[in-house]
Amino acid sequence: MSQAYNHFNVTFPAPYVAHVEINRPEKLNAFYQEMWLEYAKVFNTLSHSPDVRSIILSGAGSTFTTGLDIQKTNLAFPGSDGARKAWGIRRSVVELQECVSASEKCEKPVICVLHGFCLGLAIDIACATDIRISSADAKLAVKEVDIGLAADVGTLSRLPKVVGSLSWVKDVAFSARMFNPQEALRVGFVSAVESDKAAAVNKAIEMASLIAAKSPVAVQGTKAIVNWSVDRTVADGLAYTQAWNAAALQTEDVGEAVGGTLGKRKTRFEKL
Repeated sequence: MSQAYNHFNVTFPAPYVAHVEINRPEKLNAFYQEMWLEYAKVFNTLSHSPDVRSIILSGAGSTFTTGLDIQKTNLAFPGSDGARKAWGIRRSVVELQECVSASEKCEKPVICVLHGFCLGLAIDIACATDIRISSADAKLAVKEVDIGLAADVGTLSRLPKVVGSLSWVKDVAFSARMFNPQEALRVGFVSAVESDKAAAVNKAIEMASLIAAKSPVAVQGTKAIVNWSVDRTVADGLAYTQAWNAAALQTEDVGEAVGGTLGKRKTRFEKL
């Protein structure tokens, strides 16, 4: 599978593993409208590809992303009165929110590699992925209050659920202060910290390859059930799992997985 993008590199470093690189290093991978629309296109395409079972996201060059490119982002909204301007602002925010949510809605697990500067939109993007790892040099910040607004692309909704400490979330969101990978690891924002970007990407490939070797029916079902259950009661999650697995347990992958484990052999699962 091969497709050219203007601002993203997509490569395949291991079987069933895709690596998406934000590719605007000359501007520190800062986003503008064309980029976030293309970001959604990349993840929607990979979501439906039977040749992909797990995805890595990183930035080309030394930086993950410094967030929005203010110079190329139109912050002037047309309208003859306040209500009409409000509708224009809302439509723009909805568009960006939906594009960033593409990695969360993607059927495949997404591993985010944070490195270099990870500011503003970087945290929105990272929160919408499934697993986060960091290089030791990463400099992270929920930066939006420093440009006069509340983060509006997902951080304030997702980050409290990711880390489980509302006090810490408010600390970094109110102050816009930098926090380092060790602090991110301590609160649970990232799962691992590696020595540098290359080591972090290699760790991500190792993790993605392990995931890609499992049954895609099982892995993609697990992501769907976990994401659905996060905002609901345990009883609702159990009921959803019952309905999901009533269909999914009929897969031949169960027999292959069990047979591989008992026979101590490598398993092979059909594309999904």
